[in-house]
Parts: sequence; C-alpha cells; structure tokens
Amino acid sequence: MIESYKFGKIVINGKLYSSDVIIIGDYVKADWWRKEGHRLHIEDLRDVIDKDIEVLVIGTGYFGLMKVPEDVKRFLTERGIEVIAQKTAEACKTFNKLKASGKNIAAALHLTC
Repeated sequence: MIESYKFGKIVINGKLYSSDVIIIGDYVKADWWRKEGHRLHIEDLRDVIDKDIEVLVIGTGYFGLMKVPEDVKRFLTERGIEVIAQKTAEACKTFNKLKASGKNIAAALHLTC
C-alpha cells in the first residue's frame, strides 16, 4: 500500500523511497531507470510485461511531464493490460483503490517532474 507521496518521495509499506519505483504485487523495485527520462518506452516496462497483471497504473510525475506514447499503451493493451496514466499523486490513489478491490495490478511511478 502506498502510504504517502510528495515530490521526490514515496512511502510504500512503511519504507521511504526517493527514486522512481515499480510496484508489482507486494514487490517494490527501487531505482527504476528509464531509457529516456521523460518518455516511457516498452523496454522500460520489461519487469511488468512478463507478469500476470490486469492493470498498470503509470504515475507521470508530480507535474505530469513523463509522456506515455500511444504505441506503449497499445502494446500493453494488446497483452490484456489496462493502462491508467495519471499524475503521480492521483496514480497513487488509483493504485491503492484498485489494490484494495483485489485486482492484480502494478504501478510504474515517476516521483519528480
């Protein structure tokens, strides 16, 4: 569960992270690094693609500056993964709500910009 988020910092299950993260179930991959900082690529989501998830919540940053291209959305949708891209504060709320509903979800969260 995401307990709090503010620019550059997120608390997940009691642990503070200060770099971008991917959450898959209860696993948190810290220091998520992307090929291109403010543009998401399919390769950036390899950890998620191979998992059996229903929904991927993408946090596009505090100000929403990380772009999620249509080809990335289409690639995920073709694999049966619903994509929700929102500014990170809203994405954290969405993630918590979907997780509480029992859906098999993942999140890819950009913490700054």
